Amino acid sequence: MTSEPGSADAGEATPSGRPAQLERTGLRSGWTTGACATAATKAAYVALLTGDFPDPVAITLPTASPSFALTVEELADDGAWAMAGVTKDAGDDPDVTHLALVRSTVRRGAPGTGVTFVAGPGVGTVTKPGLPLAVGEPAINPMPRQFIASHVAEVAAELGDSGDVVVEISIDDGEEIARKTWNPRLGILGGLSVLGTTGVVVPYSCSAWIDSIRRGIDVARAAGHPHVAGCTGSTSEKVAVAEYGLPDDALLDMGDFAGAVLKYLRRHPVPRLTIVGGFAKLSKLAAGHLDLHSGRSQVSLSHLSDLAAEAGFSLDLGGCNTGLEALHRAQAAGVPLGDLVATAAAREALAVLREAPVAVDVVCIDRAGSIVGRCAPMAR
Repeated sequence: MTSEPGSADAGEATPSGRPAQLERTGLRSGWTTGACATAATKAAYVALLTGDFPDPVAITLPTASPSFALTVEELADDGAWAMAGVTKDAGDDPDVTHLALVRSTVRRGAPGTGVTFVAGPGVGTVTKPGLPLAVGEPAINPMPRQFIASHVAEVAAELGDSGDVVVEISIDDGEEIARKTWNPRLGILGGLSVLGTTGVVVPYSCSAWIDSIRRGIDVARAAGHPHVAGCTGSTSEKVAVAEYGLPDDALLDMGDFAGAVLKYLRRHPVPRLTIVGGFAKLSKLAAGHLDLHSGRSQVSLSHLSDLAAEAGFSLDLGGCNTGLEALHRAQAAGVPLGDLVATAAAREALAVLREAPVAVDVVCIDRAGSIVGRCAPMAR
């Protein structure tokens, strides 16, 4: 595979956030199941149309253009389907799907149907509401679907085909691997989810990430920025830039480490901190959690109900499966749960900041990057 993400050419600006994490630790980044499924699908579709599998197969991701070697390939004798498989390389991240074989089998679809997705062996099916996919859908997340569909369209245009195909994604031993994940609890049954928003797996190093957060704050202070944003990911960063016009060196790649941002700002303050992140993650901060990682803190539906009750709203979240489902139920009931979470999260942040002269506001977003809650700047 080529185009290792996170590298910087000589003469470029010193990296921060995720690139800084990679540079400082020497950890090697990798590729998501979604990227592997995209590469396998492209190779299989080309073979379905031409009889030949491209190997390696190149794809285009938002931040990289890797090429993948095929682990397996098979073309039906009658040409009705083609299958290609890619072995996932998660780099140095402790990912349970590292070295899993991700396969894509591509068949002709009915005219005008576009790309239809099917869960093959080892890929789960959604059985509960509250996820970004409807109940009954294969657990292939929206962004990998976009990656796959765009590459199918690219191949179709190049080879003069309609692009009407059925794409079946499977993962060898996926059902067994899924037992080590949150999928069964979330109602994703039968296997793994096909995930990834950028296609790149960033190796997880707590110390390196926290060190990059501190360096980011130091850089922002040295530049004289009066306003910084702690963001949980790339979508949050885009919202911070769109809402406040903040420069790159005022954006802190907070990830799950809200506590690291707040504790360092307590000793090295800036006048204003905006925290931007997904509703579910920030509901954990609102409940007092400073580490927002799914393996170390969970969304508390009872706490969300309590926030609504304290504000004079009756909100029944019984039967909800995820924070997203709770938010949707609140929106349907006219309860401003996003604003309540943002306000509670800002108060928790101020409690950690203690007497530091930092005003805090919080912006909650959904998976699409739409703002679903916010509060005005607050100070102690």
